[in-house]
Amino acid sequence: YYRFIYNYSQVTAPFTPLTSSRVPFVWSAEAPVAFSKYFYFFIMFTLYILITCSNSIIIYLILIHKNLHKPMYTFIAALLLNVVIYATTIYPKLLIDFLSKKQIISYSACLFQFSIIYSLGSSEFVLLAAIAYDRYMAICKPLQYPTIMRKSTVSIFLVIAWLVPVFVTVRHAKLCSFYLNETFCNNRIYTFQCVRSELFAAFALVCLLDLGILPLLFILYTYTKIFLMSYRSCKEIRKKAAETCLPHLTVLITFSCLGCYDVVIARVESDFPKTVRLIMTLQLALYHPLFNPFVYGLKMKEIFKHLKSFLTCTVFWTYRPHRPHVGLKPKS
Repeated sequence: YYRFIYNYSQVTAPFTPLTSSRVPFVWSAEAPVAFSKYFYFFIMFTLYILITCSNSIIIYLILIHKNLHKPMYTFIAALLLNVVIYATTIYPKLLIDFLSKKQIISYSACLFQFSIIYSLGSSEFVLLAAIAYDRYMAICKPLQYPTIMRKSTVSIFLVIAWLVPVFVTVRHAKLCSFYLNETFCNNRIYTFQCVRSELFAAFALVCLLDLGILPLLFILYTYTKIFLMSYRSCKEIRKKAAETCLPHLTVLITFSCLGCYDVVIARVESDFPKTVRLIMTLQLALYHPLFNPFVYGLKMKEIFKHLKSFLTCTVFWTYRPHRPHVGLKPKS
Protein backbone atom coordinates (compact mmCIF):
# COMPACT_ATOMS: atom_id res chain seq x y z
CA TYR A 1 0.00 0.00 0.00
CA TYR A 2 2.90 2.37 0.58
CA ARG A 3 3.29 2.75 -3.19
CA PHE A 4 -0.24 4.11 -3.62
CA ILE A 5 -0.99 5.94 -0.34
CA TYR A 6 0.94 9.08 0.55
CA ASN A 7 2.62 8.96 4.01
CA TYR A 8 1.48 5.38 4.48
CA SER A 9 4.04 4.70 7.21
CA GLN A 10 2.93 7.75 9.22
CA VAL A 11 -0.75 6.91 8.90
CA THR A 12 -0.20 3.31 10.08
CA ALA A 13 2.28 4.24 12.82
CA PRO A 14 -0.23 3.54 15.67
CA PHE A 15 -0.67 -0.03 14.36
CA THR A 16 3.01 -0.85 13.83
CA PRO A 17 3.81 -1.78 17.50
CA LEU A 18 0.75 -4.06 17.61
CA THR A 19 2.29 -6.37 15.01
CA SER A 20 5.24 -7.27 17.26
CA SER A 21 5.02 -10.28 19.61
CA ARG A 22 7.41 -8.64 22.08
CA VAL A 23 5.15 -5.64 22.74
CA PRO A 24 1.90 -5.99 24.73
CA PHE A 25 -1.27 -5.29 22.77
CA VAL A 26 -2.39 -1.81 23.82
CA TRP A 27 -5.09 0.03 21.86
CA SER A 28 -3.80 3.60 22.11
CA ALA A 29 -5.77 6.81 21.66
CA GLU A 30 -4.27 7.34 18.20
CA ALA A 31 -5.30 3.89 16.93
CA PRO A 32 -9.07 4.62 16.51
CA VAL A 33 -8.26 7.75 14.52
CA ALA A 34 -5.97 5.84 12.15
CA PHE A 35 -8.48 2.99 11.89
CA SER A 36 -11.38 5.35 11.11
CA LYS A 37 -9.35 6.96 8.33
CA TYR A 38 -8.88 3.62 6.58
CA PHE A 39 -12.45 2.58 7.30
CA TYR A 40 -13.97 5.68 5.67
CA PHE A 41 -11.38 5.52 2.89
CA PHE A 42 -12.44 1.95 2.08
CA ILE A 43 -16.17 2.85 2.10
CA MET A 44 -15.73 5.89 -0.17
CA PHE A 45 -13.39 4.02 -2.51
CA THR A 46 -15.96 1.20 -2.82
CA LEU A 47 -18.71 3.72 -3.55
CA TYR A 48 -16.55 5.42 -6.18
CA ILE A 49 -15.95 2.10 -7.93
CA LEU A 50 -19.68 1.27 -7.71
CA ILE A 51 -20.68 4.65 -9.18
CA THR A 52 -18.15 4.43 -12.00
CA CYS A 53 -18.97 0.83 -12.92
CA SER A 54 -22.78 1.13 -12.72
CA ASN A 55 -22.85 4.20 -14.96
CA SER A 56 -20.22 2.85 -17.35
CA ILE A 57 -22.06 -0.46 -17.83
CA ILE A 58 -25.23 1.30 -19.00
CA ILE A 59 -23.21 3.57 -21.30
CA TYR A 60 -21.55 0.46 -22.73
CA LEU A 61 -24.92 -1.25 -23.30
CA ILE A 62 -26.29 1.79 -25.11
CA LEU A 63 -23.21 1.90 -27.36
CA ILE A 64 -23.15 -1.78 -28.40
CA HIS A 65 -26.88 -2.43 -28.93
CA LYS A 66 -28.35 -0.97 -32.12
CA ASN A 67 -31.92 -0.89 -30.83
CA LEU A 68 -30.70 1.61 -28.20
CA HIS A 69 -29.22 3.94 -30.82
CA LYS A 70 -32.11 6.35 -30.44
CA PRO A 71 -32.14 10.02 -29.37
CA MET A 72 -33.52 9.36 -25.88
CA TYR A 73 -30.92 6.69 -25.06
CA THR A 74 -28.15 8.87 -26.51
CA PHE A 75 -29.11 11.66 -24.11
CA ILE A 76 -29.25 9.15 -21.23
CA ALA A 77 -25.73 7.98 -22.08
CA ALA A 78 -24.56 11.61 -22.06
CA LEU A 79 -26.18 12.11 -18.64
CA LEU A 80 -24.44 9.05 -17.21
CA LEU A 81 -21.11 10.13 -18.72
CA ASN A 82 -21.53 13.44 -16.88
CA VAL A 83 -22.05 11.48 -13.65
CA VAL A 84 -18.79 9.56 -14.17
CA ILE A 85 -16.87 12.82 -14.74
CA TYR A 86 -18.60 14.39 -11.72
CA ALA A 87 -17.61 11.49 -9.45
CA THR A 88 -14.03 11.57 -10.77
CA THR A 89 -13.88 15.29 -9.96
CA ILE A 90 -14.97 14.78 -6.33
CA TYR A 91 -13.95 11.34 -5.06
CA PRO A 92 -10.16 11.21 -5.69
CA LYS A 93 -9.63 14.45 -3.74
CA LEU A 94 -12.00 13.17 -1.05
CA LEU A 95 -10.02 9.92 -0.72
CA ILE A 96 -6.78 11.86 -0.37
CA ASP A 97 -8.33 14.02 2.35
CA PHE A 98 -9.30 10.96 4.40
CA LEU A 99 -5.63 9.92 4.66
CA SER A 100 -4.19 13.41 5.15
CA LYS A 101 -3.64 15.20 8.43
CA LYS A 102 -4.75 18.51 6.91
CA GLN A 103 -7.47 18.79 4.27
CA ILE A 104 -6.16 21.53 2.01
CA ILE A 105 -6.60 22.52 -1.62
CA SER A 106 -5.03 25.29 -3.65
CA TYR A 107 -7.18 28.18 -4.84
CA SER A 108 -6.57 27.31 -8.51
CA ALA A 109 -7.50 23.66 -7.95
CA CYS A 110 -10.62 24.75 -6.07
CA LEU A 111 -11.67 26.99 -8.96
CA PHE A 112 -11.04 24.16 -11.43
CA GLN A 113 -13.18 21.75 -9.37
CA PHE A 114 -15.87 24.42 -9.09
CA SER A 115 -15.91 24.98 -12.87
CA ILE A 116 -16.15 21.26 -13.68
CA ILE A 117 -18.94 20.60 -11.16
CA TYR A 118 -21.13 23.54 -12.22
CA SER A 119 -20.50 22.99 -15.92
CA LEU A 120 -21.72 19.40 -15.51
CA GLY A 121 -24.72 20.61 -13.50
CA SER A 122 -25.72 23.07 -16.21
CA SER A 123 -25.15 20.37 -18.83
CA GLU A 124 -27.51 18.04 -16.97
CA PHE A 125 -30.35 20.57 -17.09
CA VAL A 126 -29.84 21.00 -20.85
CA LEU A 127 -29.77 17.22 -21.40
CA LEU A 128 -32.93 16.75 -19.33
CA ALA A 129 -34.57 19.45 -21.47
CA ALA A 130 -33.46 17.58 -24.61
CA ILE A 131 -34.98 14.35 -23.25
CA ALA A 132 -38.23 16.18 -22.46
CA TYR A 133 -38.37 17.59 -26.00
CA ASP A 134 -37.69 14.12 -27.44
CA ARG A 135 -40.53 12.59 -25.39
CA TYR A 136 -42.85 15.44 -26.37
CA MET A 137 -42.22 14.85 -30.08
CA ALA A 138 -42.51 11.05 -29.73
CA ILE A 139 -45.83 11.11 -27.85
CA CYS A 140 -47.58 14.29 -28.98
CA LYS A 141 -46.32 14.48 -32.59
CA PRO A 142 -45.30 10.95 -33.60
CA LEU A 143 -45.63 11.58 -37.35
CA GLN A 144 -43.15 14.49 -37.27
CA TYR A 145 -40.74 12.72 -34.89
CA PRO A 146 -38.54 10.95 -37.53
CA THR A 147 -38.03 14.14 -39.54
CA ILE A 148 -37.23 16.38 -36.55
CA MET A 149 -35.26 14.13 -34.17
CA ARG A 150 -32.52 13.23 -36.65
CA LYS A 151 -28.83 12.68 -35.91
CA SER A 152 -28.09 16.32 -36.69
CA THR A 153 -30.67 17.48 -34.12
CA VAL A 154 -29.20 15.16 -31.49
CA SER A 155 -25.70 16.44 -32.26
CA ILE A 156 -26.85 20.05 -31.84
CA PHE A 157 -28.35 19.25 -28.42
CA LEU A 158 -25.14 17.51 -27.32
CA VAL A 159 -22.96 20.41 -28.48
CA ILE A 160 -25.14 22.89 -26.59
CA ALA A 161 -25.13 20.69 -23.48
CA TRP A 162 -21.35 20.18 -23.38
CA LEU A 163 -19.88 23.39 -24.83
CA VAL A 164 -22.12 26.22 -23.61
CA PRO A 165 -21.80 25.35 -19.85
CA VAL A 166 -17.99 25.46 -20.16
CA PHE A 167 -18.25 29.25 -19.92
CA VAL A 168 -19.69 28.86 -16.40
CA THR A 169 -16.58 29.72 -14.43
CA VAL A 170 -15.39 31.95 -11.62
CA ARG A 171 -12.76 34.63 -11.77
CA HIS A 172 -9.68 34.92 -9.54
CA ALA A 173 -10.18 37.43 -6.74
CA LYS A 174 -8.56 38.45 -3.50
CA LEU A 175 -9.73 36.29 -0.59
CA CYS A 176 -10.40 37.40 2.97
CA SER A 177 -11.21 33.92 4.29
CA PHE A 178 -9.44 30.60 3.66
CA TYR A 179 -11.57 28.03 5.51
CA LEU A 180 -14.16 26.11 3.48
CA ASN A 181 -16.44 23.99 5.64
CA GLU A 182 -17.61 21.85 2.71
CA THR A 183 -16.78 18.49 1.16
CA PHE A 184 -15.87 20.08 -2.18
CA CYS A 185 -15.62 23.54 -3.71
CA ASN A 186 -19.08 24.98 -4.26
CA ASN A 187 -20.86 28.34 -4.21
CA ARG A 188 -19.47 29.15 -0.76
CA ILE A 189 -16.21 30.32 -2.34
CA TYR A 190 -18.07 33.49 -3.38
CA THR A 191 -18.42 34.42 0.29
CA PHE A 192 -14.61 34.37 0.71
CA GLN A 193 -13.96 37.22 -1.72
CA CYS A 194 -13.04 40.54 -0.15
CA VAL A 195 -14.83 42.55 -2.83
CA ARG A 196 -17.72 41.04 -4.76
CA SER A 197 -18.02 42.23 -8.34
CA GLU A 198 -21.52 43.35 -9.32
CA LEU A 199 -20.72 42.63 -12.97
CA PHE A 200 -19.77 39.03 -12.20
CA ALA A 201 -22.85 38.63 -9.98
CA ALA A 202 -25.00 39.74 -12.93
CA PHE A 203 -23.19 37.29 -15.21
CA ALA A 204 -23.79 34.45 -12.71
CA LEU A 205 -27.48 35.39 -12.57
CA VAL A 206 -27.73 35.27 -16.38
CA CYS A 207 -26.04 31.84 -16.42
CA LEU A 208 -28.45 30.58 -13.75
CA LEU A 209 -31.40 31.87 -15.77
CA ASP A 210 -30.24 30.51 -19.15
CA LEU A 211 -28.81 27.14 -18.03
CA GLY A 212 -31.01 26.38 -15.04
CA ILE A 213 -34.35 28.14 -14.78
CA LEU A 214 -35.28 28.32 -18.49
CA PRO A 215 -34.53 24.61 -19.17
CA LEU A 216 -36.51 23.72 -16.03
CA LEU A 217 -39.52 25.75 -17.19
CA PHE A 218 -39.28 24.20 -20.66
CA ILE A 219 -39.19 20.71 -19.11
CA LEU A 220 -42.25 21.41 -16.97
CA TYR A 221 -44.10 22.79 -20.01
CA THR A 222 -43.34 19.76 -22.21
CA TYR A 223 -44.26 17.21 -19.54
CA THR A 224 -47.50 19.07 -18.85
CA LYS A 225 -48.36 18.81 -22.55
CA ILE A 226 -47.40 15.12 -22.53
CA PHE A 227 -49.61 14.28 -19.54
CA LEU A 228 -52.56 16.23 -20.94
CA MET A 229 -52.16 14.43 -24.27
CA SER A 230 -51.84 11.00 -22.64
CA TYR A 231 -54.82 11.67 -20.34
CA ARG A 232 -57.05 12.22 -23.39
CA SER A 233 -55.67 9.18 -25.23
CA CYS A 234 -56.05 5.45 -24.82
CA LYS A 235 -54.64 3.31 -22.02
CA GLU A 236 -51.70 2.10 -24.10
CA ILE A 237 -50.43 5.66 -24.73
CA ARG A 238 -50.81 6.52 -21.03
CA LYS A 239 -48.76 3.46 -20.13
CA LYS A 240 -46.04 4.38 -22.63
CA ALA A 241 -45.90 7.95 -21.33
CA ALA A 242 -45.61 6.75 -17.75
CA GLU A 243 -42.84 4.24 -18.54
CA THR A 244 -40.66 6.74 -20.40
CA CYS A 245 -41.40 10.01 -18.58
CA LEU A 246 -41.56 9.10 -14.89
CA PRO A 247 -37.85 8.11 -14.63
CA HIS A 248 -36.84 11.44 -16.18
CA LEU A 249 -39.19 13.37 -13.88
CA THR A 250 -37.76 11.57 -10.84
CA VAL A 251 -34.21 12.51 -11.82
CA LEU A 252 -35.34 16.10 -12.56
CA ILE A 253 -37.01 16.56 -9.16
CA THR A 254 -34.05 15.24 -7.16
CA PHE A 255 -31.53 17.23 -9.18
CA SER A 256 -33.60 20.43 -8.94
CA CYS A 257 -33.81 20.12 -5.15
CA LEU A 258 -30.02 19.74 -4.94
CA GLY A 259 -29.58 22.73 -7.25
CA CYS A 260 -31.86 24.89 -5.10
CA TYR A 261 -29.91 23.98 -1.97
CA ASP A 262 -26.64 24.86 -3.67
CA VAL A 263 -27.94 28.27 -4.75
CA VAL A 264 -29.31 29.00 -1.27
CA ILE A 265 -26.04 28.27 0.58
CA ALA A 266 -24.30 30.97 -1.47
CA ARG A 267 -26.94 33.57 -0.54
CA VAL A 268 -27.42 32.70 3.14
CA GLU A 269 -24.48 33.86 5.21
CA SER A 270 -25.26 31.76 8.29
CA ASP A 271 -24.28 28.09 8.40
CA PHE A 272 -26.86 25.34 8.13
CA PRO A 273 -27.25 22.80 10.96
CA LYS A 274 -24.77 19.91 10.84
CA THR A 275 -27.52 17.35 10.21
CA VAL A 276 -28.82 19.25 7.18
CA ARG A 277 -25.31 19.72 5.83
CA LEU A 278 -24.53 15.99 6.25
CA ILE A 279 -27.75 14.92 4.51
CA MET A 280 -27.26 17.29 1.58
CA THR A 281 -23.58 16.33 1.23
CA LEU A 282 -24.57 12.67 1.02
CA GLN A 283 -27.21 13.61 -1.55
CA LEU A 284 -24.68 15.45 -3.72
CA ALA A 285 -21.76 13.01 -3.42
CA LEU A 286 -23.55 9.68 -3.10
CA TYR A 287 -27.28 9.62 -3.76
CA HIS A 288 -27.43 11.47 -7.07
CA PRO A 289 -24.48 9.67 -8.79
CA LEU A 290 -25.94 6.28 -7.77
CA PHE A 291 -29.56 7.26 -8.38
CA ASN A 292 -29.30 7.86 -12.13
CA PRO A 293 -27.98 4.42 -13.20
CA PHE A 294 -30.48 2.59 -10.99
CA VAL A 295 -33.42 4.64 -12.28
CA TYR A 296 -32.49 4.28 -15.94
CA GLY A 297 -31.25 0.70 -15.56
CA LEU A 298 -34.28 -0.65 -13.71
CA LYS A 299 -37.14 1.55 -14.92
CA MET A 300 -36.34 1.82 -18.63
CA LYS A 301 -37.66 -1.38 -20.21
CA GLU A 302 -35.19 -1.74 -23.08
CA ILE A 303 -32.12 -0.92 -20.98
CA PHE A 304 -33.26 -3.29 -18.20
CA LYS A 305 -33.63 -6.14 -20.70
CA HIS A 306 -30.05 -5.75 -21.95
CA LEU A 307 -28.73 -5.15 -18.43
CA LYS A 308 -30.32 -8.36 -17.18
CA SER A 309 -28.84 -10.31 -20.09
CA PHE A 310 -25.41 -8.74 -19.50
CA LEU A 311 -25.37 -9.56 -15.79
CA THR A 312 -26.62 -13.10 -16.42
CA CYS A 313 -23.85 -13.77 -18.94
CA THR A 314 -21.24 -12.22 -16.63
CA VAL A 315 -22.28 -14.40 -13.68
CA PHE A 316 -22.43 -17.51 -15.87
CA TRP A 317 -18.90 -17.06 -17.27
CA THR A 318 -17.55 -16.22 -13.82
CA TYR A 319 -19.00 -19.18 -11.96
CA ARG A 320 -19.23 -21.82 -14.68
CA PRO A 321 -17.85 -25.23 -13.58
CA HIS A 322 -14.33 -26.05 -14.62
CA ARG A 323 -14.15 -28.90 -17.10
CA PRO A 324 -10.69 -30.35 -17.56
CA HIS A 325 -9.62 -31.07 -21.09
CA VAL A 326 -9.99 -34.75 -21.91
CA GLY A 327 -8.07 -35.95 -24.89
CA LEU A 328 -8.82 -38.97 -27.04
CA LYS A 329 -7.11 -42.16 -26.05
CA PRO A 330 -4.74 -43.23 -28.86
CA LYS A 331 -5.44 -46.55 -30.48
CA SER A 332 -3.02 -49.30 -29.59
